[in-house]
Amino acid sequence: MKLAVGADHRGVDATGRLVAHLKELGHEVETLTDLESTCLDYPDSAFKVGNAVASGQVDRGLLVCGTGIGMSMAANKVKGVRAALVHDELTAELSRAHNDANVLCVSADLVGQKLIERIVDVWLNGAFEGGRHARRVRKIMAIEEGRDPGSISE
Repeated sequence: MKLAVGADHRGVDATGRLVAHLKELGHEVETLTDLESTCLDYPDSAFKVGNAVASGQVDRGLLVCGTGIGMSMAANKVKGVRAALVHDELTAELSRAHNDANVLCVSADLVGQKLIERIVDVWLNGAFEGGRHARRVRKIMAIEEGRDPGSISE
């Protein structure tokens, strides 16, 4: 799978280790932030990764910051992005199965490295269930376009 990865200053170390893990699994990884920098702001990374996903340049995106909150807020401003902040394997699984999340946001400060890797593995292997969830994703897309989600029936 082709992935875009980004971090802020607090997520740099975890992201470096995550990139190595992903490459070991055979994924193609584009790191869209300079992991050597000590001055990385989460909106910049979220914008770059979100645009890579929304444009189809990559299949999915991964973002790591101190809490994951700022990354998810910023990434969800990019049209076509459904970024999910997750803290465990279950929320990772459900973000794919129910919400068709295409960007994963995790916390470097609140979640340990091994758990981050397990979360990412579950998320990358997860599939969207469709069905009743597809209507809900279409409603999210309607909101993104400034339309009333209540206008989506099926």
